[in-house]
Amino acid sequence: MDNSGHSANHNQVLKSRFSLMGILKALASLQLTVVLFIFSLVLVFAGTLAQVDNPIWTAVSDYFRSFYVFIPNQVFARFCQTFRWVSPTAQWPGSFPFPGGWTIGALLLANLLAAHAIRFKFSSKRIGIISIHAGLILLMLGELITGIFAVEGNMTIEQGGASNYLELKETSGFMGKVNGPELAFSDFSTPKKEKVVVIPNHLLKSGGKVSNPQLPFDIEIIKYMNNSAVEELDPEKNKGLTNLANAGDGLRIRAIEKSEASGTDKDQKIDLPSAYINILDKKTGESKGIYLASIWLSLSTLKPTQSVPLDENNKIEMALRFKRSYKPFSMELLEFKHERYLGTNTPKNFSSKIKLINENSNENRETLISMNNPLRYDGETFYQSGFLPNDKGTILQVVRNPGWIMPYLSCLVVSFGMLIHFGMHLNTFLKQRAISNE
Repeated sequence: MDNSGHSANHNQVLKSRFSLMGILKALASLQLTVVLFIFSLVLVFAGTLAQVDNPIWTAVSDYFRSFYVFIPNQVFARFCQTFRWVSPTAQWPGSFPFPGGWTIGALLLANLLAAHAIRFKFSSKRIGIISIHAGLILLMLGELITGIFAVEGNMTIEQGGASNYLELKETSGFMGKVNGPELAFSDFSTPKKEKVVVIPNHLLKSGGKVSNPQLPFDIEIIKYMNNSAVEELDPEKNKGLTNLANAGDGLRIRAIEKSEASGTDKDQKIDLPSAYINILDKKTGESKGIYLASIWLSLSTLKPTQSVPLDENNKIEMALRFKRSYKPFSMELLEFKHERYLGTNTPKNFSSKIKLINENSNENRETLISMNNPLRYDGETFYQSGFLPNDKGTILQVVRNPGWIMPYLSCLVVSFGMLIHFGMHLNTFLKQRAISNE
Protein backbone atom coordinates (compact mmCIF):
# COMPACT_ATOMS: atom_id res chain seq x y z
CA MET A 1 0.00 0.00 0.00
CA ASP A 2 1.45 3.35 -1.10
CA ASN A 3 1.21 6.02 1.64
CA SER A 4 3.34 8.59 -0.18
CA GLY A 5 0.33 10.67 -1.22
CA HIS A 6 -1.09 10.61 2.31
CA SER A 7 2.29 11.58 3.79
CA ALA A 8 2.67 14.44 1.34
CA ASN A 9 -0.75 15.81 2.28
CA HIS A 10 0.05 15.41 5.98
CA ASN A 11 3.33 17.31 5.57
CA GLN A 12 1.55 20.04 3.67
CA VAL A 13 -0.98 20.45 6.49
CA LEU A 14 1.82 20.60 9.05
CA LYS A 15 3.67 23.23 7.03
CA SER A 16 0.57 25.39 6.75
CA ARG A 17 -0.06 25.07 10.49
CA PHE A 18 3.52 25.98 11.33
CA SER A 19 3.44 28.93 8.94
CA LEU A 20 0.17 30.17 10.48
CA MET A 21 1.62 29.66 13.96
CA GLY A 22 4.73 31.60 12.92
CA ILE A 23 2.62 34.52 11.73
CA LEU A 24 0.56 34.50 14.93
CA LYS A 25 3.71 34.39 17.09
CA ALA A 26 5.18 37.34 15.18
CA LEU A 27 1.95 39.33 15.59
CA ALA A 28 1.69 38.41 19.27
CA SER A 29 5.23 39.56 20.01
CA LEU A 30 5.59 41.78 23.07
CA GLN A 31 8.39 43.61 21.26
CA LEU A 32 5.88 44.53 18.54
CA THR A 33 3.53 45.86 21.21
CA VAL A 34 6.24 48.13 22.63
CA VAL A 35 7.26 49.36 19.16
CA LEU A 36 3.64 50.14 18.24
CA PHE A 37 3.14 52.08 21.48
CA ILE A 38 6.28 54.11 20.75
CA PHE A 39 5.02 54.76 17.21
CA SER A 40 1.69 55.88 18.69
CA LEU A 41 3.40 58.36 21.00
CA VAL A 42 5.45 59.80 18.13
CA LEU A 43 2.35 60.07 15.92
CA VAL A 44 0.30 61.84 18.60
CA PHE A 45 3.21 64.17 19.33
CA ALA A 46 3.74 65.06 15.64
CA GLY A 47 0.00 65.30 14.90
CA THR A 48 -0.53 67.68 17.81
CA LEU A 49 2.37 69.92 16.75
CA ALA A 50 1.10 69.86 13.14
CA GLN A 51 -2.01 71.75 14.24
CA VAL A 52 0.13 74.86 14.69
CA ASP A 53 0.38 75.20 10.91
CA ASN A 54 -2.62 73.18 9.72
CA PRO A 55 -6.38 73.07 10.33
CA ILE A 56 -7.47 70.57 12.96
CA TRP A 57 -9.26 68.31 10.48
CA THR A 58 -6.29 68.37 8.11
CA ALA A 59 -4.07 67.12 10.92
CA VAL A 60 -6.63 64.49 11.95
CA SER A 61 -7.00 63.32 8.35
CA ASP A 62 -3.28 63.29 7.54
CA TYR A 63 -1.99 61.78 10.79
CA PHE A 64 -4.66 59.85 12.65
CA ARG A 65 -7.11 58.70 9.98
CA SER A 66 -4.65 57.61 7.33
CA PHE A 67 -2.56 54.57 6.54
CA TYR A 68 0.67 56.56 6.24
CA VAL A 69 1.88 60.12 6.59
CA PHE A 70 4.93 62.11 5.56
CA ILE A 71 5.86 64.05 8.71
CA PRO A 72 7.58 67.36 7.87
CA ASN A 73 10.82 67.98 9.71
CA GLN A 74 9.51 71.47 10.37
CA VAL A 75 7.06 69.98 12.90
CA PHE A 76 9.98 69.15 15.19
CA ALA A 77 11.58 72.51 14.46
CA ARG A 78 8.43 74.08 15.91
CA PHE A 79 8.91 72.06 19.08
CA CYS A 80 12.57 73.08 19.39
CA GLN A 81 11.62 76.73 18.80
CA THR A 82 9.22 76.55 21.74
CA PHE A 83 12.14 75.88 24.09
CA ARG A 84 14.45 78.22 22.15
CA TRP A 85 16.78 75.38 21.29
CA VAL A 86 16.95 76.70 17.73
CA SER A 87 16.37 80.03 16.05
CA PRO A 88 12.69 81.17 15.81
CA THR A 89 13.15 81.44 12.04
CA ALA A 90 14.80 78.03 11.62
CA GLN A 91 13.55 76.01 8.66
CA TRP A 92 14.06 72.25 8.52
CA PRO A 93 13.19 71.16 4.98
CA GLY A 94 12.11 67.67 3.99
CA SER A 95 9.92 65.01 5.53
CA PHE A 96 9.98 61.32 6.37
CA PRO A 97 7.38 58.55 6.01
CA PHE A 98 5.62 57.22 9.06
CA PRO A 99 2.71 54.79 9.65
CA GLY A 100 -0.61 56.57 10.10
CA GLY A 101 -3.29 56.04 12.72
CA TRP A 102 -5.23 53.43 10.75
CA THR A 103 -2.09 51.30 10.28
CA ILE A 104 -0.94 51.52 13.90
CA GLY A 105 -4.47 50.84 15.17
CA ALA A 106 -4.91 47.81 12.91
CA LEU A 107 -1.56 46.36 13.99
CA LEU A 108 -2.33 46.94 17.67
CA LEU A 109 -5.66 45.16 17.26
CA ALA A 110 -3.99 42.25 15.44
CA ASN A 111 -1.27 42.13 18.12
CA LEU A 112 -3.86 41.94 20.90
CA LEU A 113 -5.98 39.26 19.20
CA ALA A 114 -2.91 37.18 18.29
CA ALA A 115 -1.66 37.34 21.89
CA HIS A 116 -4.98 35.98 23.13
CA ALA A 117 -4.94 33.25 20.50
CA ILE A 118 -1.48 32.02 21.53
CA ARG A 119 -0.63 32.97 25.11
CA PHE A 120 -3.86 33.56 27.00
CA LYS A 121 -6.01 30.61 27.99
CA PHE A 122 -9.57 31.25 29.05
CA SER A 123 -10.14 30.65 32.76
CA SER A 124 -11.97 32.30 35.61
CA LYS A 125 -8.67 33.73 36.86
CA ARG A 126 -8.24 35.67 33.60
CA ILE A 127 -11.69 37.25 33.43
CA GLY A 128 -10.23 40.59 34.54
CA ILE A 129 -7.47 40.63 31.90
CA ILE A 130 -9.89 39.50 29.19
CA SER A 131 -12.34 42.26 30.16
CA ILE A 132 -9.60 44.92 30.05
CA HIS A 133 -8.51 43.80 26.59
CA ALA A 134 -12.13 43.60 25.41
CA GLY A 135 -12.60 47.21 26.51
CA LEU A 136 -9.52 48.28 24.54
CA ILE A 137 -10.86 46.47 21.45
CA LEU A 138 -14.19 48.30 21.86
CA LEU A 139 -12.33 51.61 22.06
CA MET A 140 -10.41 50.94 18.82
CA LEU A 141 -13.54 49.76 17.00
CA GLY A 142 -15.38 52.86 18.23
CA GLU A 143 -12.75 55.12 16.67
CA LEU A 144 -12.98 53.14 13.44
CA ILE A 145 -16.78 53.55 13.30
CA THR A 146 -16.49 57.25 14.15
CA GLY A 147 -13.84 57.81 11.49
CA ILE A 148 -15.96 56.17 8.79
CA PHE A 149 -19.54 57.12 9.64
CA ALA A 150 -19.57 60.22 11.89
CA VAL A 151 -21.09 63.38 10.39
CA GLU A 152 -20.86 66.86 11.88
CA GLY A 153 -22.51 70.06 10.72
CA ASN A 154 -24.39 73.21 11.68
CA MET A 155 -28.03 74.22 11.41
CA THR A 156 -28.46 77.99 11.28
CA ILE A 157 -31.95 79.37 11.96
CA GLU A 158 -32.89 83.05 11.91
CA GLN A 159 -35.32 84.42 14.49
CA GLY A 160 -38.85 83.56 13.33
CA GLY A 161 -37.49 81.43 10.48
CA ALA A 162 -37.09 77.71 9.89
CA SER A 163 -34.51 75.34 8.43
CA ASN A 164 -34.53 71.77 7.15
CA TYR A 165 -30.87 71.26 6.24
CA LEU A 166 -27.42 70.99 7.79
CA GLU A 167 -24.30 72.74 6.59
CA LEU A 168 -21.67 70.03 6.78
CA LYS A 169 -18.20 70.90 8.04
CA GLU A 170 -15.08 69.67 6.31
CA THR A 171 -14.07 66.76 8.49
CA SER A 172 -11.84 63.70 8.37
CA GLY A 173 -13.15 60.49 6.82
CA PHE A 174 -11.85 57.02 6.07
CA MET A 175 -10.06 58.15 2.91
CA GLY A 176 -9.15 61.70 3.86
CA LYS A 177 -11.05 64.94 4.28
CA VAL A 178 -14.72 64.91 3.31
CA ASN A 179 -17.53 67.42 2.78
CA GLY A 180 -16.31 71.02 2.51
CA PRO A 181 -17.84 73.72 0.28
CA GLU A 182 -19.90 73.25 -2.88
CA LEU A 183 -20.82 75.57 -5.73
CA ALA A 184 -24.60 75.63 -6.05
CA PHE A 185 -26.73 76.95 -8.94
CA SER A 186 -30.43 77.42 -8.11
CA ASP A 187 -33.18 77.80 -10.70
CA PHE A 188 -36.45 79.32 -9.40
CA SER A 189 -38.20 79.54 -12.79
CA THR A 190 -40.71 76.85 -11.78
CA PRO A 191 -43.21 78.23 -9.20
CA LYS A 192 -42.79 76.85 -5.66
CA LYS A 193 -39.86 74.71 -6.74
CA GLU A 194 -36.10 75.13 -6.58
CA LYS A 195 -33.96 73.17 -9.01
CA VAL A 196 -30.40 72.96 -7.69
CA VAL A 197 -27.25 71.78 -9.48
CA VAL A 198 -24.21 71.35 -7.26
CA ILE A 199 -20.51 71.23 -8.20
CA PRO A 200 -18.70 69.27 -5.42
CA ASN A 201 -15.63 70.40 -3.56
CA HIS A 202 -13.08 68.09 -5.22
CA LEU A 203 -13.93 69.45 -8.70
CA LEU A 204 -13.54 73.01 -7.47
CA LYS A 205 -10.10 72.25 -6.05
CA SER A 206 -9.05 70.46 -9.25
CA GLY A 207 -9.73 73.60 -11.30
CA GLY A 208 -10.24 73.75 -15.04
CA LYS A 209 -13.47 73.42 -17.00
CA VAL A 210 -16.54 71.72 -15.54
CA SER A 211 -19.50 70.75 -17.71
CA ASN A 212 -22.86 69.54 -16.41
CA PRO A 213 -25.77 68.66 -18.72
CA GLN A 214 -28.25 70.13 -16.23
CA LEU A 215 -26.60 73.56 -16.37
CA PRO A 216 -27.37 75.94 -19.25
CA PHE A 217 -23.69 76.93 -19.35
CA ASP A 218 -20.25 75.51 -18.58
CA ILE A 219 -17.99 76.88 -15.87
CA GLU A 220 -14.24 77.28 -15.57
CA ILE A 221 -12.48 77.54 -12.22
CA ILE A 222 -10.08 80.46 -12.74
CA LYS A 223 -8.76 80.43 -9.17
CA TYR A 224 -9.72 78.52 -6.05
CA MET A 225 -8.66 79.59 -2.54
CA ASN A 226 -8.84 77.10 0.31
CA ASN A 227 -9.08 80.00 2.74
CA SER A 228 -9.68 83.67 2.09
CA ALA A 229 -10.64 87.10 3.32
CA VAL A 230 -12.69 89.67 1.43
CA GLU A 231 -12.41 93.43 1.24
CA GLU A 232 -14.38 96.23 -0.39
CA LEU A 233 -12.89 97.59 -3.60
CA ASP A 234 -12.05 101.27 -3.34
CA PRO A 235 -11.41 103.04 -6.68
CA GLU A 236 -8.90 105.34 -5.02
CA LYS A 237 -7.00 102.80 -2.90
CA ASN A 238 -7.06 100.00 -5.47
CA LYS A 239 -5.84 101.89 -8.53
CA GLY A 240 -3.84 99.64 -10.80
CA LEU A 241 -5.08 96.53 -8.98
CA THR A 242 -5.94 93.65 -11.30
CA ASN A 243 -9.43 92.38 -10.57
CA LEU A 244 -10.15 88.88 -11.86
CA ALA A 245 -13.92 89.43 -11.72
CA ASN A 246 -15.79 91.48 -14.32
CA ALA A 247 -19.36 90.71 -13.23
CA GLY A 248 -21.51 90.22 -10.14
CA ASP A 249 -20.38 90.89 -6.58
CA GLY A 250 -16.75 90.67 -7.65
CA LEU A 251 -17.05 94.23 -8.98
CA ARG A 252 -17.46 95.63 -5.46
CA ILE A 253 -15.36 93.23 -3.39
CA ARG A 254 -12.31 91.07 -3.95
CA ALA A 255 -11.03 87.91 -2.30
CA ILE A 256 -7.56 87.72 -0.75
CA GLU A 257 -5.98 84.30 -0.39
CA LYS A 258 -4.94 83.30 3.13
CA SER A 259 -3.11 80.33 4.56
CA GLU A 260 -5.37 77.61 5.92
CA ALA A 261 -6.73 78.21 9.41
CA SER A 262 -4.71 76.26 11.95
CA GLY A 263 -5.83 74.56 15.12
CA THR A 264 -4.26 77.34 17.19
CA ASP A 265 -5.95 80.29 15.49
CA LYS A 266 -8.16 82.32 17.82
CA ASP A 267 -9.85 84.55 15.24
CA GLN A 268 -10.76 81.96 12.61
CA LYS A 269 -11.37 78.31 13.42
CA ILE A 270 -12.44 77.10 9.96
CA ASP A 271 -11.45 77.79 6.36
CA LEU A 272 -13.66 80.18 4.36
CA PRO A 273 -12.94 79.46 0.67
CA SER A 274 -13.48 81.70 -2.34
CA ALA A 275 -13.29 81.06 -6.07
CA TYR A 276 -13.29 83.05 -9.29
CA ILE A 277 -15.70 81.39 -11.73
CA ASN A 278 -15.79 81.95 -15.47
CA ILE A 279 -19.26 81.37 -16.98
CA LEU A 280 -18.91 79.94 -20.50
CA ASP A 281 -21.43 79.65 -23.33
CA LYS A 282 -22.07 75.95 -23.97
CA LYS A 283 -22.03 76.32 -27.77
CA THR A 284 -19.36 78.90 -28.45
CA GLY A 285 -17.27 78.65 -25.29
CA GLU A 286 -17.25 82.45 -25.01
CA SER A 287 -17.11 84.00 -21.56
CA LYS A 288 -20.33 85.46 -20.17
CA GLY A 289 -18.56 86.93 -17.18
CA ILE A 290 -16.12 86.07 -14.42
CA TYR A 291 -17.77 86.02 -10.98
CA LEU A 292 -16.45 85.88 -7.45
CA ALA A 293 -18.09 83.12 -5.43
CA SER A 294 -17.25 83.04 -1.74
CA ILE A 295 -18.34 81.48 1.52
CA TRP A 296 -18.17 85.01 2.90
CA LEU A 297 -21.02 86.01 0.58
CA SER A 298 -23.04 82.91 1.46
CA LEU A 299 -22.78 83.75 5.17
CA SER A 300 -24.39 87.10 4.50
CA THR A 301 -28.03 87.13 5.60
CA LEU A 302 -28.74 90.09 3.30
CA LYS A 303 -27.70 88.56 -0.02
CA PRO A 304 -26.35 85.02 0.26
CA THR A 305 -26.55 84.40 -3.51
CA GLN A 306 -25.82 86.39 -6.65
CA SER A 307 -27.64 86.34 -9.97
CA VAL A 308 -26.17 85.02 -13.21
CA PRO A 309 -28.34 86.24 -16.14
CA LEU A 310 -29.23 83.65 -18.79
CA ASP A 311 -31.19 86.00 -21.07
CA GLU A 312 -33.36 89.08 -20.74
CA ASN A 313 -36.04 87.28 -18.73
CA ASN A 314 -34.28 84.42 -16.97
CA LYS A 315 -31.51 84.16 -14.42
CA ILE A 316 -29.97 81.61 -12.10
CA GLU A 317 -28.71 82.11 -8.56
CA MET A 318 -25.13 81.09 -7.69
CA ALA A 319 -23.48 80.58 -4.28
CA LEU A 320 -20.37 78.96 -2.90
CA ARG A 321 -21.67 77.44 0.32
CA PHE A 322 -21.00 74.67 2.80
CA LYS A 323 -22.24 71.29 1.64
CA ARG A 324 -25.86 70.75 2.62
CA SER A 325 -27.63 67.67 3.93
CA TYR A 326 -31.43 67.98 3.78
CA LYS A 327 -33.62 66.43 6.49
CA PRO A 328 -37.19 65.02 6.43
CA PHE A 329 -38.07 67.46 9.21
CA SER A 330 -37.73 71.18 9.87
CA MET A 331 -37.00 73.32 12.91
CA GLU A 332 -38.59 76.71 13.48
CA LEU A 333 -36.90 79.14 15.87
CA LEU A 334 -39.56 80.55 18.18
CA GLU A 335 -37.25 82.36 20.60
CA PHE A 336 -33.51 82.75 21.09
CA LYS A 337 -32.07 83.90 24.42
CA HIS A 338 -28.52 85.10 25.00
CA GLU A 339 -27.96 85.67 28.71
CA ARG A 340 -24.87 87.48 30.01
CA TYR A 341 -23.35 87.82 33.43
CA LEU A 342 -24.58 91.00 35.11
CA GLY A 343 -22.59 94.07 34.11
CA THR A 344 -20.44 92.21 31.56
CA ASN A 345 -20.56 90.91 27.99
CA THR A 346 -19.44 87.45 29.12
CA PRO A 347 -21.94 84.84 27.90
CA LYS A 348 -23.79 83.03 30.66
CA ASN A 349 -26.19 80.88 28.66
CA PHE A 350 -27.60 80.44 25.15
CA SER A 351 -30.92 78.76 24.54
CA SER A 352 -33.18 78.19 21.56
CA LYS A 353 -36.88 77.47 21.83
CA ILE A 354 -37.74 75.61 18.66
CA LYS A 355 -40.75 73.95 17.06
CA LEU A 356 -39.95 70.55 15.54
CA ILE A 357 -42.12 69.68 12.55
CA ASN A 358 -42.01 66.24 10.91
CA GLU A 359 -44.93 65.55 8.60
CA ASN A 360 -43.83 61.95 8.03
CA SER A 361 -44.35 61.08 11.71
CA ASN A 362 -47.07 63.72 12.37
CA GLU A 363 -44.85 65.49 14.89
CA ASN A 364 -45.37 69.12 15.79
CA ARG A 365 -43.90 69.94 19.16
CA GLU A 366 -41.88 72.56 20.99
CA THR A 367 -38.60 71.91 22.79
CA LEU A 368 -35.75 73.88 24.35
CA ILE A 369 -32.11 73.47 23.38
CA SER A 370 -29.58 75.09 25.71
CA MET A 371 -25.85 74.88 26.41
CA ASN A 372 -26.13 71.85 28.70
CA ASN A 373 -29.36 70.45 27.32
CA PRO A 374 -28.99 69.09 23.77
CA LEU A 375 -31.79 67.59 21.70
CA ARG A 376 -31.42 64.01 20.50
CA TYR A 377 -33.62 63.25 17.52
CA ASP A 378 -33.55 60.88 14.54
CA GLY A 379 -30.10 59.54 15.47
CA GLU A 380 -28.56 63.02 15.70
CA THR A 381 -27.68 65.30 18.59
CA PHE A 382 -28.40 69.04 18.38
CA TYR A 383 -26.19 71.22 20.60
CA GLN A 384 -26.52 74.94 21.25
CA SER A 385 -23.31 76.12 19.59
CA GLY A 386 -23.51 79.83 18.81
CA PHE A 387 -25.61 82.67 17.48
CA LEU A 388 -25.89 85.09 14.59
CA PRO A 389 -24.69 88.70 14.94
CA ASN A 390 -26.94 90.90 17.08
CA ASP A 391 -28.70 87.77 18.34
CA LYS A 392 -30.72 87.53 15.12
CA GLY A 393 -30.70 83.75 15.17
CA THR A 394 -29.17 80.57 16.50
CA ILE A 395 -26.47 78.17 15.33
CA LEU A 396 -26.96 74.55 16.33
CA GLN A 397 -24.13 72.05 16.08
CA VAL A 398 -25.45 68.72 14.81
CA VAL A 399 -23.56 65.47 15.29
CA ARG A 400 -24.39 61.98 14.04
CA ASN A 401 -21.99 59.39 15.43
CA PRO A 402 -23.09 55.74 15.41
CA GLY A 403 -20.10 54.87 17.59
CA TRP A 404 -20.73 57.47 20.30
CA ILE A 405 -21.66 54.87 22.93
CA MET A 406 -18.58 52.70 22.41
CA PRO A 407 -16.04 54.81 24.39
CA TYR A 408 -18.43 54.77 27.37
CA LEU A 409 -18.90 51.00 27.07
CA SER A 410 -15.12 50.63 26.76
CA CYS A 411 -14.54 52.56 29.99
CA LEU A 412 -17.15 50.46 31.81
CA VAL A 413 -15.69 47.17 30.56
CA VAL A 414 -12.10 48.22 31.36
CA SER A 415 -13.14 49.43 34.84
CA PHE A 416 -14.96 46.15 35.48
CA GLY A 417 -11.91 44.20 34.32
CA MET A 418 -9.56 46.19 36.56
CA LEU A 419 -11.83 45.71 39.59
CA ILE A 420 -12.02 41.97 38.97
CA HIS A 421 -8.30 41.59 38.26
CA PHE A 422 -7.01 43.63 41.20
CA GLY A 423 -9.79 42.28 43.43
CA MET A 424 -8.57 38.73 42.78
CA HIS A 425 -5.01 39.72 43.57
CA LEU A 426 -6.13 41.46 46.75
CA ASN A 427 -8.13 38.42 47.80
CA THR A 428 -5.12 36.15 47.19
CA PHE A 429 -2.85 38.52 49.14
CA LEU A 430 -5.26 38.66 52.10
CA LYS A 431 -5.56 34.85 52.19
CA GLN A 432 -1.78 34.41 52.15
CA ARG A 433 -1.40 37.03 54.87
CA ALA A 434 -4.00 35.29 57.01
CA ILE A 435 -2.20 31.94 56.62
CA SER A 436 1.18 33.47 57.51
CA ASN A 437 -0.30 35.02 60.68
CA GLU A 438 -1.69 31.72 61.92
